Amino acid sequence: MRIKTDVVIVGTGVAGMFSALKLPRDKKIVIITKEDMRSSDSFLAQGGICVLRDENDYDSYFEDTMKAGHYENRKESVDIMIRGSRDVINDLVGYGVDFKMDGDDFAYTREGAHSTSRILFHEDITGKEISSKLLAQVRNRSNITIMENTTMLDIIEKDNTCYGIIAAGENDTLYAITAPYTLWACGGIGGLYTHSTNYRQLTGDALAIALNHNIELEHPDYIQIHP
Repeated sequence: MRIKTDVVIVGTGVAGMFSALKLPRDKKIVIITKEDMRSSDSFLAQGGICVLRDENDYDSYFEDTMKAGHYENRKESVDIMIRGSRDVINDLVGYGVDFKMDGDDFAYTREGAHSTSRILFHEDITGKEISSKLLAQVRNRSNITIMENTTMLDIIEKDNTCYGIIAAGENDTLYAITAPYTLWACGGIGGLYTHSTNYRQLTGDALAIALNHNIELEHPDYIQIHP
């Protein structure tokens, strides 16, 4: 079966759903997932999400992030993450995410490698709170089509240009989903390991496809075992 769309997104965790919601509403979007929409590691994440509290916190936040990444982080990416964090939080709140409050301000806590409290959270199920609210918004968008139980098999590529994906759906139905833009938000390879709390379907499909098409990978040795 052939499907023509403006954007195809592979993956329905926070990355895939947030991206779909941020794209223009006049674009037709197809978003696929190997299982059902809730079977992503994003739903399993318990801890919170870090945010820049104010400009005085920037240097500390930057150093904490670089140190946690053994200074192998791309500095430009760290800067974008930090400076864009408040806008992302505002977007999430606008989508209905209910972070714990302390009066009129957020309640901040401290986690992991952070040297100060800059983590927002919802009880001990922050991932479920964020993901479920994003899913409700995605289901409410008429320009977004969701295809569950659909697995990407390959990309459609010619002359170093990607034109979409080949996917397998239920009852072994094959799909050619063509689009000017293909976005991978596929998760990692944690499901390949015997001892992992990741969903078993997270098997690094996109990484394997990338290698088959001579797409350069960066830091494939960094593996997230726990959501």
